[in-house]
Amino acid sequence: MGMLDGQVVIVTGGAGGIGSAYCRGLAAEGASLVVADLADGSEMVAEVEEMGARAISVEVDVSDVASTEAMAAATVDAFGKIDALVNNAAFYLTLTQGPMEEISPEEWDRCFEVNVKGPWLCARAVAPTMRAQGSGKIVNIASMTVNDGTPGFLHYVASKAAIWGLTRSLARELGDDGISVNTLTPDYIPHDADYAAKQPHVDGLIIGRRAFKRSQVPDDMVGTLLYLVSPWSDFVTGQNIWVNGGSGFH
Repeated sequence: MGMLDGQVVIVTGGAGGIGSAYCRGLAAEGASLVVADLADGSEMVAEVEEMGARAISVEVDVSDVASTEAMAAATVDAFGKIDALVNNAAFYLTLTQGPMEEISPEEWDRCFEVNVKGPWLCARAVAPTMRAQGSGKIVNIASMTVNDGTPGFLHYVASKAAIWGLTRSLARELGDDGISVNTLTPDYIPHDADYAAKQPHVDGLIIGRRAFKRSQVPDDMVGTLLYLVSPWSDFVTGQNIWVNGGSGFH
């Protein structure tokens, strides 16, 4: 038996990248999955079904109210409940890198629509079901760029800083309903080869300051995510857990 047998978990941005590692890890522990993404999630669904998990793919725009509500409704229709939401979808790989003067207002707005409004709308969409159940887990994904104050990513860093505050406020608001809300904060994970090739020096610089001198990979995030959506974390809420190989401490 897996630690998540019988649990239903939504993973936004689950069709690829780090989200796919989350889906595989959750499926391996017995969770039923909703692969929620703008991209086609059918391949991810087929993969976790081969592992023995139940899964559906739902197309979702996390910045749209109706789309997030449809995601929650599709989950309940398929599985009858929602145990956990992983707010993984983010605007990152295609954003402009450079000084603040080079960031357009339109790109700033899009970054906040996906990275801040998105987690809020997804939490808003699943909250009624979780409230009715008297339980639920929400995991928001932030970034070590917030702690580091990484230059050249002002809109991204600011959006992920907002996640730290969103988590704390939601944890207070939803605590009486038995719903936990926590943040999972990774360091730089060069999972996209094209993106990593644009800045080949970055990974080496970050490795140099880590206690564990190696690249971070998507699977490094999975164990902590499993903890945060499992019964083992039932008395944990409002927290920000850093998974960074020792590049920073708090």
